[in-house]
Amino acid sequence: MPSPQQARAQASAITSGKTDPEVGAAPTSQLRELFDGPRLSPGQRRIAQYLIEHITEAAFLSITDLADRVGVSQPSVTRFAAAVGFSGYPALRERLQAIALSTLAGGPAAEVNRSNELQAAVDAEIENLENLRRDFADPDRLIEVGRELSASTPLTVLGLRISVSLAEYFAYAARRIHPDVRLVTRGGSVAYDAILQSREAGGTWLLAFDMPRHAHETLTAIRVARNAGLKVALVTDLALGALADEADVTFATGTGSRLVFDSYAAPGVMASALLQAMTDADPERTQARLEDYEQIAEQHQFFMRD
Repeated sequence: MPSPQQARAQASAITSGKTDPEVGAAPTSQLRELFDGPRLSPGQRRIAQYLIEHITEAAFLSITDLADRVGVSQPSVTRFAAAVGFSGYPALRERLQAIALSTLAGGPAAEVNRSNELQAAVDAEIENLENLRRDFADPDRLIEVGRELSASTPLTVLGLRISVSLAEYFAYAARRIHPDVRLVTRGGSVAYDAILQSREAGGTWLLAFDMPRHAHETLTAIRVARNAGLKVALVTDLALGALADEADVTFATGTGSRLVFDSYAAPGVMASALLQAMTDADPERTQARLEDYEQIAEQHQFFMRD
């Protein structure tokens, strides 16, 4: 991360017609390099998006004006500057002005200032899926965990806050092939009761989904499960950290962070892969349950005919 002095030097170089390779890069690329590294909150991503889309104007705004344009508080802008590695908003603005001047100077960067952020988000997810594809080159661990989840009766599935959607998807599908799937989507004592009851009923595994931003209550629930004697499989975006330390096995999959809220293409595929491993672990039970479900669905006309 350049210092304010370096930023001033870069701005001076631009106005004198001398640019270094970094300044010569597209403004959007330079801004992404600043903003992509740290884990930003949704509010901070709104600020980042506004700066990317309006760099030539936003770089010269006061902290009050920028906060008003984005619709956030001034302290939020200050925290954003710190999150991306600057001592405060003035230091960040100096860096932004250096980038903006490269655009105003009409160099090569000006031609690609307005990149399509939606396409960039898709590109980031494609990269996450490519990484997952490489992980699947050796599927033995996933197959083994699928076998363990299949054998756990009941099977507890945990997903709190924004991870609820992934847990609900997994539990909905798992109920088609598993006789007793217990979904936990509320934290605190409600989660503790469900986890302890699952263990008392003979369950051996808990499958937890935890996506950014990581909740303290998820960590506590996992610890409760471990203390009760359950093993924990974790699907998250980080291979290291407090959550991974508590889990018996962790499947780390990247999340898309280009937009204000994360997208979960790779974690969704990971959930489907675990479901596939469960179906393969007990094919006779899988086939019988799926056939029974289709008969019930036909009898009660659950679905419209195409």
